[in-house]
Amino acid sequence: MTNETPPFERLQTVYKTDPQFQIEGHSYQTQYVDTYFLRLAQLKPIVEAAGRERWDDMEINEETVRRVDRVLDVRQGELCWVAGTVYMDMPLKPNVLEDISKDNFISLPPLRQKYRDFEKDQIMLEDESGRLRLVGNMIMRQGLVTGCIIAVMGTETASGEFEVVDIILPELPPQPERPMPKTKPEKKRYIALASGLNITGNLHESMETHLMVEYLLGETGSTEDQSKSSSISRLILAGNSLAELSAQAADESAPTGASGASSRAKSKKYGYDAVTYNSKPTATLDTLLADLCTSISVTLMPGENDPANVSLPQQKMHPTMFPSAKYYTGSTFIQSTNPILCEIEGVTFLGTSGQTIDDIFKYVDGDDRLEMMEKTLRWRHIAPTAPDTLWCYPFQDIDQFIIDACPHVYFVGNQPEFGTRLVQGTNDQVIRLITIPKFAETGELVLVDLDSLECELISFKTTSTTAS
Repeated sequence: MTNETPPFERLQTVYKTDPQFQIEGHSYQTQYVDTYFLRLAQLKPIVEAAGRERWDDMEINEETVRRVDRVLDVRQGELCWVAGTVYMDMPLKPNVLEDISKDNFISLPPLRQKYRDFEKDQIMLEDESGRLRLVGNMIMRQGLVTGCIIAVMGTETASGEFEVVDIILPELPPQPERPMPKTKPEKKRYIALASGLNITGNLHESMETHLMVEYLLGETGSTEDQSKSSSISRLILAGNSLAELSAQAADESAPTGASGASSRAKSKKYGYDAVTYNSKPTATLDTLLADLCTSISVTLMPGENDPANVSLPQQKMHPTMFPSAKYYTGSTFIQSTNPILCEIEGVTFLGTSGQTIDDIFKYVDGDDRLEMMEKTLRWRHIAPTAPDTLWCYPFQDIDQFIIDACPHVYFVGNQPEFGTRLVQGTNDQVIRLITIPKFAETGELVLVDLDSLECELISFKTTSTTAS
């Protein structure tokens, strides 16, 4: 008589989606300047309250620090503090005129990895009254980006610049209490995070992708692997599930040269190119999602390369793209926005598909993406560089990217490598930061323990399929 392993039962968790990043019937007729005014109106009271607490009645060299309402009210030689919006005047940043001029060049100049030029960059503080240039070692060390709301204390110099002595950020917002189990759970509860599957639909699709699907379904590995897989209640795919060049296979066989371009133009019907359009990537992703949804809950976020609106917040991908997976909608298949805000068993998750941190990376000196994530929390804004260098909707009533409540888990997809860090606030906030690598390049899946917020990394690289 053979000993058969009893079947494992999939762990179930309660999932709630926050509609913060959903947009209903939004119009592009609103001016983008309103977005900055809305942001300043929402965050200025926070930094001003902190400024009053720190600087009111403060004396430096027998001079009392005073508050001024507007940046243009600053007077030379007077010690004062003021709040406003940061604007980075950077000659290397892209601009509209430069985008138009690209049409006049046959070959485009290479894209810049960084906008920084320490000799030419200027840091400005602006409000509805005007701008004021900020100088000094204190402000240069902050690694600020356009769109941050801050308060600065100092004095105006003879050259009309504001010498910063101290600075205040909005800092971490309040955090809802995370439910803690009264007794030690019998088994761990995991949420899986992956990004950058980059599915092409080719015949020889990534072996790592198939290994990951089999692992999550409990169809591979040892008994211990299957037991751990059953403890994963949800998979969150954080963008770029489809390859950037989804029509690559069709393009390889398409004619080239002037005659080829002409033939492609003639084949264009109903808004897409009938020759170069390739439906295989979407069909492959649909099949993969349908297989996963038979056993595990899946949340699908759009990314930069996915067929969704370019402007943030990206809305859900259309359900007709997934004819098989859509039948699980409302049960085990959830299509989400990018960014995403959700709650799983009382644990709040906030995440993006990577565009926000990729854009901040171009502003600051250094490569520490976890530090950039922490700064966005302390700025209380998930996408401060929008709309300056990051496309977004022109908000009219409220800036949806403002972080009103501190999440318990904050993740960013499609990053160069896996990284994690705990951030602690002055009011007992504890946030787990996670950078999710591109799965197509690393074959790595991140597991988050809902009870301890600890992370595990599982590698599906064909050269080494053991967990790490």
